Amino acid sequence: MAPDLTTTNVLLGILAAVSVLEALGLVGLFAAGYVLVRRLLKVIDGIESRQIAPAAARVNAILDDVHDVTTTVKSGVDSIDNSLGWMIRLLRRLVRV
Repeated sequence: MAPDLTTTNVLLGILAAVSVLEALGLVGLFAAGYVLVRRLLKVIDGIESRQIAPAAARVNAILDDVHDVTTTVKSGVDSIDNSLGWMIRLLRRLVRV
């Protein structure tokens, strides 16, 4: 009696068809993921240009102002320090005399 492979061949054909469908599904998922990532990047770029860039510009302007103020205060403190040093040296000379 010869073995009948009809059932096995049908099952293998079904498995092959399902594998092809799974591969097509994966390709579709990758394509959808790619489209989703591109749209998400466009949205992020739009948010960055509309909100983050102006906020960063304002923060940089504030930091520039703070830098100018600290530079002015530092120069004032240096001049006061020099004046106090001069006065202390003068007082030391007067006390020694």
